[in-house]
Amino acid sequence: MLATLRGYISFGFCFALFAGASWAQISAIEGDVKGADGQMVKGAQILIEREDMKGSYKGAKTDKKGHYIYNGLPLGTYTISVIVDGDTKDKVQHVRTSLGDPQQVNFDLKNSAAQAAAAQQGGAAAAPPPEQDRSLTKEQKEAQEKLAKENAAAIAKNKALNDTFSAGKDALSAKNYDGAIESFQKGVEMDPNQNVIWANLADAYTGLAGTKTGTDQQAAFDKATEAYAKAIALKPDNPAYHNNYGLALARSKKFEEAQAELSKAAQLDPPNAGRYYYNLGALYTNSGQSGPAEEAFKKAIEANPDYADAQYQYATALSAKLSIGADGKMVAPPGMKEALEKYLALAPNGQYADGAKGLLEQLGATVQTNYSNPAKKAPPKKN
Repeated sequence: MLATLRGYISFGFCFALFAGASWAQISAIEGDVKGADGQMVKGAQILIEREDMKGSYKGAKTDKKGHYIYNGLPLGTYTISVIVDGDTKDKVQHVRTSLGDPQQVNFDLKNSAAQAAAAQQGGAAAAPPPEQDRSLTKEQKEAQEKLAKENAAAIAKNKALNDTFSAGKDALSAKNYDGAIESFQKGVEMDPNQNVIWANLADAYTGLAGTKTGTDQQAAFDKATEAYAKAIALKPDNPAYHNNYGLALARSKKFEEAQAELSKAAQLDPPNAGRYYYNLGALYTNSGQSGPAEEAFKKAIEANPDYADAQYQYATALSAKLSIGADGKMVAPPGMKEALEKYLALAPNGQYADGAKGLLEQLGATVQTNYSNPAKKAPPKKN
C-alpha cells in the first residue's frame, strides 16, 4: 500500500528564475496634465525614457480628464515628457519608480511655459561677453578642451554600452544564448561595475546550460555562478540575484551554498519569502533530501499560509515519515493530512487536487467533494 501511496506524490518542479534579476519588480507612473489655459489636456502623448539603461515607452495618453497611467515599467530611473500636437511641452527628469503605488508625475503647462520664458530671458541677460572668453589663460582653455573631450568620450561610451546591452537583451529574449553572452560580455568589458549586465550575463549562461549536457552543461552553470557572484558583489541587496545565484549553485550540486543564497533572498524580500523557500524545498526534493525539503516547505507556508502548492509539497515531503501501525493501517506524520486539506481548500481545482484527494483516501481520511476557495467572494444575495 505504501508503494501505491507514493504513486500520488509528484517531485517535478518549475524553478522561479527571475529574468534580468527583477522578479516581480514592476512599477507604474501616473499623473495629470493641465494646459496653459488651466484646462485638463485630453490626448497628450506621454513619453517615458529610461535613464539608467536604454529604453523608451510610448502609448500612454491622457484621457478626457487629463489623466494618464503607464503600468508594467521595470524599476528604474526615468525622464517623463508630455507631447502636445507633436511638440514637447515639458519634461521631468530623474524620476525613480518604486514597488506599490504608481509614482505621481503631474504637469502644469502654464507654469512650465512661464519658467521656460524666464530661463530664456535670464540666460540672455547672463550670457558672457566675448571679452570674458578672451580673458581665459592658456591653461584654462586647455582644461576646458580636455573636459569637453572627456565628456564626449563618456557620452560615446554610454551609448555603446546601452547599445550592447540592448542587443544582449534582444538575443536573450530570442533564446539566442551565444549571441546574448557575446553582447553582455562586451558590456562588462566596457564597464565592469554594471551589476545588471553581470546578472543578465548569468541568465544567458543559465539558458545556455539548459541546451547542453554533461561537462558542457556544467561549464555553463559554472560561468553563470561566477557572473551572479559579481552581480551580487555590486548589488548585495537585490533578492532576485540571490535567488538566481542559489538556483545556479544547486544545479552545480552546491546545496549548502544554494541554501544560504535562497535564505538571504527571503531575508531581503519578506513579502515573497514563501517563494524563495519553495525553491529551496524543490532543490532538496529533486536531490532526494526529504528532511531538509520538509523544513524548507514548512518555512514557505509559515511565510505564506495561503501558498497552495507549498502546502501540497510540504505534505509530500512529510510522506517520507509514513509508517504502518499495529493494525496494519497507514499512519501519517503530524501535519500531513492538515496540509493536504489546506491545499484542497485553497486550490480545489489545482494541478495537485487529484493527487491530494488520492493521498487522503489512502490515509483513510474522509475526502470532501465540495472544496471551495475561502478567498473567493460569495455572489450577492437576491432580494
